[in-house]
Amino acid sequence: MQFGIFTVSDVTTDPTTGTTPDDTTRVKDILTIAEHADQAGLDVFATGEHHNPPFVASSPTTMLGYLAGRTKHITLSTSTTLVTTNDPVRIAEEYAMLQVISDGRMDLMMGRGNTGPVYPWFGQDIRQGVNLAIENYALIRQLWENDVVDWQGRFRTPLQGFTSTPRPLDGVPPFVWHGSIRTPEIAEQAAYYGDGFLHNNIFWPIQHTEQMVGLYRQRFEHYGHGTADQAIVGLGGQFFARKNSQDAWDEFRPYFDNAPVYGHGPSMEDFTAQTPLTVGSPQQVIDRYAAMKDHVGHYQRQLFLVDHAGLPLKTVLEQIDILAEDIVPELRKINEADRPAHVPSDPPSHADRVAAALAAGTAGSDHVAAEDEFTGASV
Repeated sequence: MQFGIFTVSDVTTDPTTGTTPDDTTRVKDILTIAEHADQAGLDVFATGEHHNPPFVASSPTTMLGYLAGRTKHITLSTSTTLVTTNDPVRIAEEYAMLQVISDGRMDLMMGRGNTGPVYPWFGQDIRQGVNLAIENYALIRQLWENDVVDWQGRFRTPLQGFTSTPRPLDGVPPFVWHGSIRTPEIAEQAAYYGDGFLHNNIFWPIQHTEQMVGLYRQRFEHYGHGTADQAIVGLGGQFFARKNSQDAWDEFRPYFDNAPVYGHGPSMEDFTAQTPLTVGSPQQVIDRYAAMKDHVGHYQRQLFLVDHAGLPLKTVLEQIDILAEDIVPELRKINEADRPAHVPSDPPSHADRVAAALAAGTAGSDHVAAEDEFTGASV
């Protein structure tokens, strides 16, 4: 199972000092955080994509391309690539370039984002959000899998004899996750293609997460990609840990109360009871997240948000060390102890996908989307 961190890239005042970093400092800190995660032995660093204050991660591929040259082992990913408001041609090109630069040490998560005004900023209509996600991703797949594309759709100018460059590394596109908190159509889309589904459930009770993941698993099996328990699932999460549980609560409370993503709302007690946010000792974090598979089955990726709410860089690096040294080793043991042999332990790596494509004789070949046997529809 992969464990890593993701950033939403918020620029937030530290409520204990009154200090607010400028955009440059925050970006540099995020790069330091990613490099530290790699050195600590975590598996994944992922960044969101935002185009509005107080967030600064407006160009994920620039950040991840830099990190590809600065890190050695960690998988570089996105926790949102805005498939609805980015040009699908640019997504296909930029992430193929990142794949080449990183030697395949990357993947990405397609999402619609959670900021309504971003749609008109980029000339789109939020009421078409799901339709944009479906059409744009279908085009991205064609651009990655076919050397020459003729295409016409509703939301973009037609393409005639178009070739996206660079071509995917070894003729195999990057692995894609689809992220959604509440939209069953996106879980269906992930299942249709046999892609991963990441439920970033940081605001939701586990019962809702269980329903969304269950739908994706059911439809993954329906489309013939494997059994339901072999579907590739990821979850979001949040924690703040100190050796002494009360110290963690006392230290984190002012940051929670001031956080742009959930501050000024439910109390920290209510939020930790109803969402995956866990504040306490490392053992309490272990106990909470070891229980996730009891609700969603064995899953392949767990990401934690650790650098938000104005937490100083020093504290964030300490949280990464606690995660890597005290929490992850125990969670790995617990999850591997009863994982069935036929259930993947990790998402497919680039090498895995190349091997599978060669075995199937599809590396670099054109892809034709299959029809659903019940509806007759194809994406």
